[in-house]
Amino acid sequence: MGYLSLSRRALRDVQEIESYSIEKWGQAVADEYIDTIQAALNLLRDNPGLLRTPPKFPKTFAFYRVKQHFLVCTAIDGAVFVLTIKHGAMDLPDRLGELEPSLLEESKILCRVFQKQNS
Repeated sequence: MGYLSLSRRALRDVQEIESYSIEKWGQAVADEYIDTIQAALNLLRDNPGLLRTPPKFPKTFAFYRVKQHFLVCTAIDGAVFVLTIKHGAMDLPDRLGELEPSLLEESKILCRVFQKQNS
């Protein structure tokens, strides 16, 4: 079994997605959507090769689509770190450009912690 971790930002994103879904469509739909995200996380944990990096993005970031959202990840040595979760309707390159300095630093920190724990 692989390793997968969510950053604080990604955890907040999940909470925001859930709150928005409850407000817009109700608890049952929100639960279903969150279950779908959880299933995708489980899948990525065991299959990090499913992550993709489109040509216009830095190699540091890898993506996995879950319905209307993208899991923005970084991977090292088979471990997956979910940095943030963004809606597909956003201008993803611009939004990540705004977050990139902190996302890059966050990915480096997560990787260092992971490597220390596994050495």
